[in-house]
Formats: sequence, structure tokens, C-alpha cells
Amino acid sequence: DVTEIEEKEAQAKQEEQIMKEQELSNLLHEKRYLKALGLAISLDRPHTVLMVVKAILKETDGRKHLEENIVRLRKDQKEAVLAFLVTWNTNSRNCHEAQAVIETLLKHEAPDSLLQYSGIKSAVESLLPYT
Repeated sequence: DVTEIEEKEAQAKQEEQIMKEQELSNLLHEKRYLKALGLAISLDRPHTVLMVVKAILKETDGRKHLEENIVRLRKDQKEAVLAFLVTWNTNSRNCHEAQAVIETLLKHEAPDSLLQYSGIKSAVESLLPYT
């Protein structure tokens, strides 16, 4: 009977998720945005990533801090953020944050580098009508 083992695994997974949620909350409270961005991306939480971006932009010199944080993300994390911001850009409440991230990516990534991102073609096609 593997039911007990499966229940323990599910419970362990749920506990790990709760721990990550708490860690994310703590990182945001401590204004450790780079780690918060990384954790929100790893949890695949587009809304949370958006909240982190909004929090960064509310800071003094928010654009500068956003650039510093986005530039330091790994390529796979930038790809995830790009996928998230396609959705953000379609909503007028979130389009400014999406545009700020797009601006940062376009400023700091070479065109050849951007072309290597997975899903870049569909992202650009989706961004153009709203940008």
C-alpha cells in the first residue's frame, strides 16, 4: 500500500510550498527584490512577479533599481518574465510595469541574444498591438 507514502510526499510538498511563500513574503518585506523575483519566478507566479516589479518601481530611483535587478536575472528567468509581461501588457493597469521591463530587456540585451529566447517570436507578436 503506497497511499501513506503518497500522502507524506503530498504533505511535504505542501509544507515546502508554504515555506517558500513565507520566504517570499519575508524577502519582499526586507526589500530583497532580486531574491524575491527569483523565487516568484521559480514558483511560476506571474502576479507575484508583477507585485515585486511594482514594489521596485515605487522605490526612490525605481527604474534604476528595476534595471539592476532584471539585468542580474538568469536567461531562463528573463524568458519567464518576458512570458509574464506579455499578459501584463494587455491590461492597462499593468502595462506601465510591463513596458518598464521591456525597456530594460531591450536596453541591456543584444538583439542576437534576445532572438535566442524561447517564445520571443510569439511574445513580440503579442506585445506589438498593445505597445
